[in-house]
Amino acid sequence: MNSNAASSSTANPDAAGSPDPPAPRRSSKRPKYSKFTQQELPACKPILTPKWVILTFLVVGIAFVPIGITSLLASRDVVEIVDRYETDCIPVANRTDKVAFIQSNASKTCTRQITVTKHMKRPVYVYYQLDNFYQNHRRYVKSRNDEQLKKRSKTSETSQCEPEDTTPDGKPIVPCGLIAWSLFNDTYTFSRNKRQLTVNKNGIAWKSDRDHKFGKEVFPSNFQNGTLIGGAHLDESIPLSKQEDLIVWMRTAALPTFRKLYGKIEVDLEENDIIDVILENNYNTYSFSGKKKLVLSTTSWLGGKNDFLGIAYLTVGGLCFFLALSFTIVYLVKPRRLGDPSYLSWNRNPGGH
Repeated sequence: MNSNAASSSTANPDAAGSPDPPAPRRSSKRPKYSKFTQQELPACKPILTPKWVILTFLVVGIAFVPIGITSLLASRDVVEIVDRYETDCIPVANRTDKVAFIQSNASKTCTRQITVTKHMKRPVYVYYQLDNFYQNHRRYVKSRNDEQLKKRSKTSETSQCEPEDTTPDGKPIVPCGLIAWSLFNDTYTFSRNKRQLTVNKNGIAWKSDRDHKFGKEVFPSNFQNGTLIGGAHLDESIPLSKQEDLIVWMRTAALPTFRKLYGKIEVDLEENDIIDVILENNYNTYSFSGKKKLVLSTTSWLGGKNDFLGIAYLTVGGLCFFLALSFTIVYLVKPRRLGDPSYLSWNRNPGGH
């Protein structure tokens, strides 16, 4: 009997009472607890009661309406005269083929008369406006070399300026590129009572552009020497930093309708003054059905004439007043009982456990 027990113990050693091996632990993907991962950091959780909503709309309305009225009055104080001339300055006999006329050697001189509708306090800004001219076209915007414009040692660099990079005999064009090549070249001369009004062209470009983007030792060369003339010529004895018409033009516009500063008239213009304008209608906008306008404008503390900002503030302020009044009526006529905030989950169990 003992031999059988011994043999049984020898045959099955595990039956001697040894402990079972521990079961493998299951890996958990649960992240380690922290207030940051569980989004339990202290935070403002306002309860939008009717009183708070009405008060918020009321405050916004009270703030926005006066700003809108002030902005609109400032814009209305700006005196602006706009004269479109690209069609009137083409002789009647040539209006069937305007492109052929503008590309011919015929005289482009045109006389216009502008009546001042309201007293214009100096300085009176003179702008030219172009419509349907896409200066924001990708190839047009890239057609320039900023290093060439800044540094005298880089005047031979014309990369990215194609097709206006070099002359037929390989000489570099300074300034190169389509933007400079298409420089606006209509000119305006103003007179009142047969006395000429001087147009000041100093300081019409951004100071940062004059000082940092156009070099004081870089001079135009080989510019507009090809068979196809794109726009105005440049005086080769004046550095690019002083060619402010070019600097203004080289700051490309984001929209197809834009204005660029031509100069400033440094005298007041009285109501009912007749301004005689002699202009040279040289710039070709007829190939792409563009429009040309001459603009005389004053400014206010807010800038030029622009009613949009004032209208936007008045619209938002009026809408807030309307919503505040509507919610007040609803709250008084048919009030709704609020629940007890103490039953909200974050008040009832702040720790989240």
